Amino acid sequence: MSAPSSAAAALRTRRIWRESAVNLMYLPAVALFVVFIVIPVVQGVAIALTNWDGYSAQRSFVGLDNFARIFTDENFATALRNTFIFGVGSTLIQQVLGLLFAVLLDRKFRGRGFARAVIYLPVLVSPVVMGTMYYLVFRYHQGALNDILGVLGIAQVSWLSDVNVAVAVIVLINSVQFMGVSMLIYLSGLQGIPAEIKEAASLDGATGWRQFFAITVPQLTPAFAASVVLNLIGGLKLYDIIQVLTGGGPGYATNSLSTLIGRTYFGNQAAGYAAAQGIVLFLIIVVCTIALNWWFDRTRNRLEN
Repeated sequence: MSAPSSAAAALRTRRIWRESAVNLMYLPAVALFVVFIVIPVVQGVAIALTNWDGYSAQRSFVGLDNFARIFTDENFATALRNTFIFGVGSTLIQQVLGLLFAVLLDRKFRGRGFARAVIYLPVLVSPVVMGTMYYLVFRYHQGALNDILGVLGIAQVSWLSDVNVAVAVIVLINSVQFMGVSMLIYLSGLQGIPAEIKEAASLDGATGWRQFFAITVPQLTPAFAASVVLNLIGGLKLYDIIQVLTGGGPGYATNSLSTLIGRTYFGNQAAGYAAAQGIVLFLIIVVCTIALNWWFDRTRNRLEN
């Protein structure tokens, strides 16, 4: 009896060591999460409770005054509205364009690989470079688009000075740059749909748009979840393109929360208030991400059942 017991004990020991070794593999990820997420958030909260200017060694505890100030700050309200316009608007456009190109490029034809590369190429370009390129297109004086309008005898447009137009331009540029991410996700989802399901639907008489909405769209629910969450997070924290195109102007009219935080910290030398704004932006992104994941999980479960 001792030999089998010893063998069983040895097996349990080896299993425990294997499980411990697997768990240890999580340590680098946990360490990175703590260093780059947990510690900065804790430090940000600590700074948000002070009146630190960001440069001097002096700081005083002011409690929740910075957070209370947010509710009466018109510039923050404008930036908050713009942030949701940039986030939601870009996300919607990216989903439509990404899915459209994914469906078109899922078919076999000559040059398909080249077309995919061209559509994805803007993703690889720095947002600062992209913003600079489009600034040369949309600026009022000697802008490429206004020059074309002048040749056609059409009145020039203040693309970046008119607030509503500038916001729309920023949404459009961000959407065009990152629609390749959505296209890639949807292409992966389309190629993961079993051919047998489509063949069975065709035999049942479901073709064209009917098959697309009844078969393809439900099968793409995980792809929708990944694409929407990634695009929304990117849109909510949009910074580079705004900074290059308008600098948040005219005035504070086209600021996002990200650009407003930069102006508050460096321009107004109010690090404590900027940290409070950053905490609010962080919470908005966390809440939106959790809500979207919950909704997509619920939708996927309903479709599967």
